[in-house]
Formats: sequence, C-alpha cells, structure tokens
Amino acid sequence: MISSRDREYLDQAIIVSRRALEDEGKTPFGAIVIVDDRVISEGTSSVIERCDPTAHAEVMALRNAAQRLARHLMPDAVMYSSSEPCPMCLSACYWARIPRIVFGATSFDVAANGFEDLQIYREFTLPQRQRSMDEVAAAPDQRQEAAAVLAQWAAGLPEPVVPKL
Repeated sequence: MISSRDREYLDQAIIVSRRALEDEGKTPFGAIVIVDDRVISEGTSSVIERCDPTAHAEVMALRNAAQRLARHLMPDAVMYSSSEPCPMCLSACYWARIPRIVFGATSFDVAANGFEDLQIYREFTLPQRQRSMDEVAAAPDQRQEAAAVLAQWAAGLPEPVVPKL
C-alpha cells in the first residue's frame, strides 16, 4: 500500500529522474534512500557519463547512502525509485538488506521505452544452458581451490557461518 508519505518520497525520486534529462550522459532514472524519515542519499543513472554499466540510479543511491551512513547494510531504509529496479539494482537492494522498495514506472514501461530490464528478468528464468550468455563453471581442481579461499575466510569470522543453501 502506498501512503501519502510514500507518494511524497516517490515524487522526489521522479524529480531526480527528470533532472537527469538535463544532464548529458544520464538516462532518466532517479532513486532516493530514506532512513528515519530523512533523505539520506539520491542517485541518478550515470552509466554513460561514468562508463560504468553498474552506475544505475539505485546503485548510486546505495553507494551514496553507504558512504554517508558508514555502513553497507541498511535494514532500516526504504528505497524509492522512479521505476521498477532492474535485476542488478533489485539484487543490490537485497544485498544491502533494504526491506522495502517503492517504485513508479514498471519494467513494462521501461521496456516500452527501449531499456532491457524485462529481457534480463526473463533471461534469469531460463535454464543456464539456454541463456544468451555462456556461463562456464571451473574444472573440479579450480573449484576446490576457489572454495578453499571462501572456507578460509569463513573460518576467520567471529561467529560460525550458517550455510544459506
């Protein structure tokens, strides 16, 4: 359910996306991160400007919020985005432990305007061998070597690791 406060913050994210139209090298996406009913950060898509395929609005807002808050987890935050987050941005919000995202335009609206978000969402539903990107797993010896590095890291943690299988 969208509250009146949600509408206000979403309007701010849409304003950020509209401002992006004025900046060369930006695409029309905007996002803000809210903690304790305060705007902590904003982000706009800077993919072209920065030559960085990960510089989407939500990722930029998360990066800015993390710097400002001096932490990478944000279980007390809400993300407001001018459009439904792409798979990468949605994943980044999960990694940051954002519990709630409020968005304006849908992935269908984004696709209708030439962006590939919906295609990528569909790609992830395919079996690995049917995807357009060739995903190649390592040989057993390299897998073991790589997994040993992970295990060494986990063994050095103060609390035992809980497998997330």
